[in-house]
Amino acid sequence: MHEMSLAGGILKIVDDAAARDPFARVERLTLAAGALSGVEVESLRFALGALAPGTRLEGAEIEIEQPPGEARCLACGASSAIASRADPCTRCGAFGLQPTGGTELKVVDLVVAD
Repeated sequence: MHEMSLAGGILKIVDDAAARDPFARVERLTLAAGALSGVEVESLRFALGALAPGTRLEGAEIEIEQPPGEARCLACGASSAIASRADPCTRCGAFGLQPTGGTELKVVDLVVAD
């Protein structure tokens, strides 16, 4: 489960933020895990919950947004929403799509308290 290592990386981001601008705990953490990011959202939520005790994330509200996948067709140039990297172009049916959105895993917002 690579979500456990992703959760560890997110904890490192929180710790790095606390080193730059000290705070005691996180009240709310908002993440974006795009539909094409390869992240299993519920597994990530579980991993964060498992790692949170004894850290600044303990007791934090964790929100995970899931931006939809978007891609541009290399054959016809059309942009379309896709749920999977294996989806065809919605305009011409070609399978040569270049993802343009929904591939990210990022910290969107961090609400902290002293």
